[in-house]
Amino acid sequence: MNLIVIDKPSGPSSFAVLKRIKKALVTAGISKNDRIGHGGTLDPMASGVLPICLGEGTKVLPFLLDADKEYEAIVRLGVVTDTLDATGQILRQEPVLDMDEARVRDALARFAGQIEQVPPMFSALKREGKPLYKYAREGQVIDRKSRKVTIHAIELLAFGAPNLVSFRVRCSKGTYVRTLAADLGETLGVGGHLASLRRTVSGPFNLGQSITPEAVEARVEASQPLPFLTPLDALAHLPRIVVDEEQQLALVRGQNRRFAELFGQPLPEGPVVAVAGSPPMIVAILERDAEGGVVIRRGFQPQRSLAK
Repeated sequence: MNLIVIDKPSGPSSFAVLKRIKKALVTAGISKNDRIGHGGTLDPMASGVLPICLGEGTKVLPFLLDADKEYEAIVRLGVVTDTLDATGQILRQEPVLDMDEARVRDALARFAGQIEQVPPMFSALKREGKPLYKYAREGQVIDRKSRKVTIHAIELLAFGAPNLVSFRVRCSKGTYVRTLAADLGETLGVGGHLASLRRTVSGPFNLGQSITPEAVEARVEASQPLPFLTPLDALAHLPRIVVDEEQQLALVRGQNRRFAELFGQPLPEGPVVAVAGSPPMIVAILERDAEGGVVIRRGFQPQRSLAK
């Protein structure tokens, strides 16, 4: 019931990194049958924060996938590709003339707030059970509906005249930075694609908490401790309530009693984390139903630690 934040390198897929980490952790003592998953796919060319959850910790994955993310991106203006990033085939090239920092800043500012995005063809979204990228590889273009996403903040980090733009963006789930890069290029009238992407924050996790796959393997080989985190760390962005033994027992039994009756207070909107003990341990993730009862979204077994 642990989590570890990996600094994914550019190149391998998120699934390949997941397999590599599990292999190392099996050596460290976890069962090869333990569940494992990651909190949000990064494209192979992207690097950065990739939370990996083990055992009971995998129960927090849906809440990590829903969390906001932060990225640092580099856009190459004047070159449009079919994948919207540097891995694709060039479709169009435009000369980049008279581009300046003020013009780039103004264009970036237009994307702040809630915007509409059309998901890229080279994505894992499915149509009739088939990922869009498979249609794209067959030369087909499928109509995609635009989706609302939120750009909480976007700022220019550097402008490498005439055609390189580096920016930082904090955004809601479901945001495609590749699409953002391509749309920026079109807004500037010259097209563009995503040349580099690094995720710096995923929900409550950041690069400062991360460790590279190489460092994980080296620590395991040297029998050194690994920087494991807990599900409570992963859910730090959610409200929390402390429960006593009677309340904990009612939750463990799955009793769907009214929240106010069980806890003596109204339940906030959205998911709430119930904790017990000292130090606090997670008991359940709760929500209220339409009648004011308690819905247990996830229940948790007592934790076991892999830290040496």
